[in-house]
Amino acid sequence: MRNARLVGLLLSFGMIAAAQQSTPQMNQPQDNAPALTVTGPVVADYGKNVTGGNSAEDKIAKEVRHELLMLPYYSLFDNLGYSVQGRTVTLTGTLTSQDSVSKPDAEKAVKRIEGVEKVVNNIQVLPPSPMDDRIRERTYHALARTGGLSKYFWEAAPSVHIIVQNGHVSLEGFVMNEADKNMAGIAAKTVPGAFSVTNNLKVVKG
Repeated sequence: MRNARLVGLLLSFGMIAAAQQSTPQMNQPQDNAPALTVTGPVVADYGKNVTGGNSAEDKIAKEVRHELLMLPYYSLFDNLGYSVQGRTVTLTGTLTSQDSVSKPDAEKAVKRIEGVEKVVNNIQVLPPSPMDDRIRERTYHALARTGGLSKYFWEAAPSVHIIVQNGHVSLEGFVMNEADKNMAGIAAKTVPGAFSVTNNLKVVKG
């Protein structure tokens, strides 16, 4: 039943129609150049420049984010992040154990990026939990029905992600203003069965 509901939910967002763009040539870092660290979330960003630089790390980071966003079944109930230092990519975040992209799939997608020599896969896979599944869906509906928050779930890659572990809710990603962040936190706290709510949403700076 949950699989059918989630498929319907993903279809409501619209499937990604654009084909993956070819990987651009990377500028290889000089051996004696200091390694920068570039980090980022894997969410829609409403124009926010997540990487924004011209270094080799920035270019790899841009491709990492693109590849992870293009993974099938990456949903608003998952939350991936990454950091790039030199030619090493570290993957972080959480994935649900069902109806979700797999941890090996994420690593495989990043390994094929030109310029990447090593992938450290620190992604956490959440254990199956019918209770957490119910809280995930209730939290989504609570947010989507509040004010103008539904716009954050229209894209194939939503900018707001809902992470639930052992009944504890975390809101991750980006919103356009402080009022939306506050509304999301208040709405999440109305969800029955949730033990706590942590509002980690960031406000996009124009």
